[in-house]
Amino acid sequence: MRRLTPAVLVAIAATLGLTAPALAAGDGGRSGTHRQDDRAHGTFDHLYVIMLENHSQSSVIGDANAPYLNSLADQYASATQYYGVTHPSMPNYIATIAGDNFGIQDDEDENVVNLDRPNLAQQLTRAGIRWGAYMEDLPANKLDRYWPSDSTKLYAKKHNPFVLFDSVKNSPTEMAKVKDYSALKGDLGGSRAPQFVWISPNQCNDMHGGVYTAVEGHPETPCPYGSTKDDANDAALKQKADDFVKSAVTTIMDSTAWTSKSAIVIVTDENDYTGNEQTGGWESAEGCCGSPYVAAHDPRVSADWPGGTYGGGKIPAIVVTGNGPHHVVDSTPYNHYSLLTTIEQNWGLAYLGHAGETAEGVVPMWKAFARK
Repeated sequence: MRRLTPAVLVAIAATLGLTAPALAAGDGGRSGTHRQDDRAHGTFDHLYVIMLENHSQSSVIGDANAPYLNSLADQYASATQYYGVTHPSMPNYIATIAGDNFGIQDDEDENVVNLDRPNLAQQLTRAGIRWGAYMEDLPANKLDRYWPSDSTKLYAKKHNPFVLFDSVKNSPTEMAKVKDYSALKGDLGGSRAPQFVWISPNQCNDMHGGVYTAVEGHPETPCPYGSTKDDANDAALKQKADDFVKSAVTTIMDSTAWTSKSAIVIVTDENDYTGNEQTGGWESAEGCCGSPYVAAHDPRVSADWPGGTYGGGKIPAIVVTGNGPHHVVDSTPYNHYSLLTTIEQNWGLAYLGHAGETAEGVVPMWKAFARK
């Protein structure tokens, strides 16, 4: 069978209403076919994602310990039916940039040594979309699991999904786009500011906790785990995350890379850890939109797990847009696959994994990105 030339492919794409990036060879998506109504809202020039940790919607939205986050939710948009894809942390991070958790239900990033899978970073690079991932307290060796030590885990590799994928970690050019958070301000002020930005705070500033000793130069340390919602430790974690988000959003908004066609999405990866034996310790395993099915008694979850959809529970999701406050409350069911779908539609990229699977309820978040 004769292969079609690029020129013929482009002509066919134009006839069918497809975009060139969606047809890019090897972008790994299921399909490059986005209906015109799918992409009607895809007009953002810069998208920013700030990923926080381990807190339910009910423990953040309306909580006095997170006044800035709540002010953003009130003024801009809050997606009130947004869920984590699954538990625990790492599969949610992987799912957000790859559309699948690939059967991973643990945080053992040392076992992820050959994740040769299509991912968002790969798509963006091939489509000519500038991207950057900014990790607070990234080690000098970007493949290290922790910083500053294995016992004091201020940085955790499991919260940096980019370096888990072969297409990034095996490419010096791609690895150069994974930077310490301290580089964000300068990069956003440059002439080639990244168009897609991912931000992972450290484990004291993302509401995760678990750092029990002070780290020099880091006033946010120590940050013990909370035992219950809004105990002293949990309240402190929320306050620190609130301060970090305020600083990060201010940095973004004060930059030349913040325009009326920019948006920031702030989410947590999954809901609270409460010690619930049935769900593997998590407050709930509610989910939607392509969350994985896990069989009963799976040892990765719990002997008490009854089997079924193993979602990440309801979590806070806030969308801030550059055209000003619009006071939106969006009750559409979403999860991290929905966020990926939105990003891919915005730049005309093919869908990865479960992204765009409307039969599973995976729809883009354009209602939350309401434009005036």
